[in-house]
Amino acid sequence: MHKKLQNEELNRISVEEFKVQDKTPIIVVLDNIRSLNNIGSVFRTADSFLLEAIYLCGITAQPPHRDIQKTALGATESVTWKYFESTTKAIEDLKQENYKIASIEQTENSVMLNKYTVNKNEKLAIVFGNEVKGVEQEVINNSDVVIEIPQYGTKHSLNISVSAGIVIWELQKQYRV
Repeated sequence: MHKKLQNEELNRISVEEFKVQDKTPIIVVLDNIRSLNNIGSVFRTADSFLLEAIYLCGITAQPPHRDIQKTALGATESVTWKYFESTTKAIEDLKQENYKIASIEQTENSVMLNKYTVNKNEKLAIVFGNEVKGVEQEVINNSDVVIEIPQYGTKHSLNISVSAGIVIWELQKQYRV
């Protein structure tokens, strides 16, 4: 039998405990994301997997915002975040900090997510693009790798928060093995 756990049985850590935990060396970069719900969902996923930070770029809204909070459920308090006027500037800063830049996009010569292997000695920044236009070409040009989520249906398009969940799950799993 499987008894559903109550909230108090989940062994949740406090925001203060979250801040001092060893983080998964991944920073999520949101490149001009329009949907406040998508932003909040990414915060919640970043919290779930103890990611280092989220970089909000361009038109991507910043906390505090009611619609971000609605889906983030408080993760904007635990996850470190920083705003950049342009995604290109965020990438420049990340490269100076020795992050490998991985855009999540469909391009020529992309690496399928199920074929990508994390180098556990590298810090990784993963860039997710605008809901309509995707990752800016200039950002792709400045990426070290482009990772694509294999898709088999007719759409070949996933919501950004779904894409983030899939990619973050796979990459953090490799870091934590």
